[in-house]
Amino acid sequence: MTENWFESDIGRYILEREQAWFDASCADIFGFNALQMGQCHVDYLRANRMPFRFSMSVTCGSMRARPEYLPIADQSLDLIAMPHALEFSPNPHLLLREAERVLRPEGRILLAGFNPVSLLGMKRALGSHQTYPWNGRFLQLTRIKDWLSLLGFELVSGRMVCYAPPVNRSAWLHRFRFMEAAGDRWWALGGGVYLLHAVKRVRNMRLITPRWEENWLVKPVLAPPSNRITNYKEQ
Repeated sequence: MTENWFESDIGRYILEREQAWFDASCADIFGFNALQMGQCHVDYLRANRMPFRFSMSVTCGSMRARPEYLPIADQSLDLIAMPHALEFSPNPHLLLREAERVLRPEGRILLAGFNPVSLLGMKRALGSHQTYPWNGRFLQLTRIKDWLSLLGFELVSGRMVCYAPPVNRSAWLHRFRFMEAAGDRWWALGGGVYLLHAVKRVRNMRLITPRWEENWLVKPVLAPPSNRITNYKEQ
């Protein structure tokens, strides 16, 4: 059902803007292991160059598991992408805690969520909640920021996109394209989707340097002390 909605006109409109942001944000994030939670039909990490990238959800992906209980070792990931994972989780705060647990210090998290304070959120409030994405729980941006801060994340950047009314007609969406620039300027918090880039900070972390082999060290060679006693006469 999720895939079908993203193939609709409004779905493609939202996905195009999300994908552009994820491409720009993850292209220069380096490391070894990257995970995408949910939305397995779309590769949100396609622009990243880490050697091991995988996706997971309950029903699809290279690994199937509950995002709230990740079968992943502590501090083993460098990047996590979470496109619309929080609003469809029964416990979004626990999901963020799991993300914090498996991320290395200075690891990055890229997050996309539907904004309840927007035209998209207004349609959900006034309409049916039976189908995607209206059956999700749209979370306030301020709440997400508070949770990230409590878990030790620091925001690197963020923005809103998709200011146009949620009409499922490409012609009308094209007519409303001027609202993207106007929304950033006049209604900065009213975009249909918020996008956040945060980094995991570890306070008072001390870098441990490698212990070099003793034979690699160059020790100063001191001359042995002289055992000869020079006799002198008191004047």
